[in-house]
Amino acid sequence: MKQVFLFTLYVITLCFLFFTVVSAKEPPTNEQRMEERMSYYLKFENLMVPWYYLAAVDQFERNIQQVRNDIPKKDSIISIQFSKDYWSGSLNPNKEDTSPESIAYFGGQGLDGNADGLADPNHDVDVLYTLAIYLGNYGQSEEGFKMALWNYYKSEKTVNQIMTIANLYKHFNTLDLGEHVFPIPLNHNYSYNGTWGANRGWGGRRIHEGTDLYADYSVPVKSTSYGVIEVMGWNEFGGWRVGIRDIQNTYHYYAHLAYFNKDIKEGDIVELGTIIGYVGSTGYGKKGTSGRFPPHLHYGMYKYNGRTEWAFDPYPHLKIWEQQAKKTKR
Repeated sequence: MKQVFLFTLYVITLCFLFFTVVSAKEPPTNEQRMEERMSYYLKFENLMVPWYYLAAVDQFERNIQQVRNDIPKKDSIISIQFSKDYWSGSLNPNKEDTSPESIAYFGGQGLDGNADGLADPNHDVDVLYTLAIYLGNYGQSEEGFKMALWNYYKSEKTVNQIMTIANLYKHFNTLDLGEHVFPIPLNHNYSYNGTWGANRGWGGRRIHEGTDLYADYSVPVKSTSYGVIEVMGWNEFGGWRVGIRDIQNTYHYYAHLAYFNKDIKEGDIVELGTIIGYVGSTGYGKKGTSGRFPPHLHYGMYKYNGRTEWAFDPYPHLKIWEQQAKKTKR
């Protein structure tokens, strides 16, 4: 009887150890990663740098790593990567140098953030500390932050994208702004197909850069993301249109609207699902032209990779968001 008891206890112990090891190997959830990132940002906010400035640079770097082959993808909580010349010094013969003293001697910017005697470009704390000190040298103001970004990236478009991310983080006081919704309320009649790449003739030969969602006049159009209204007004191709940029370097384009939501304007921050306008058939002519095609929403998505911006097919994303909306009734 004693042997049976000991054997049973042995089996239970093995099972417990097995499941403990398996659980330990499970990757952290997205929520857990965001919580850990926020803890890093807040740690260095005492260096006179608002957390949302650190977070915005980190998110931008994460975004471009996902869409560029010339940048290694950093598998870490913090995605910021400095060039070897920037970190160790352009004249430093040892590009893998981690000595704070010799890095400083050769004019490198890499710093020891965790006081372990090493300035390690692969250590999240050292990397974030280096960024915080760099930004802190320009002060806490928005203009100082813009100047720091310009001196580092040398790109106005990159500065604007990072400012968008920073303003969204500041406004909502959270990192969790990556969710999306379907642009047409499900209680309205609508239809759409994959029309990416179809020929368009008005205004010159071109291809269709988006998806057309057909619906009745004045059906509400919702923002598919949290974002900043970058463009709002008339375009001879798109008619009354709105352009919104999100934290993922994506520009969302809503065209052929009948009219706008009168409570929003260019430069405003919008929440997920905010009504930005209403389905119409404007465009293909001078300001005010309407009725040259059936009413529909033209929805486009454009990605900025730190160098260029290009259109990509929104249809697969719309299908996913539509299915999610049906499940959540949103």
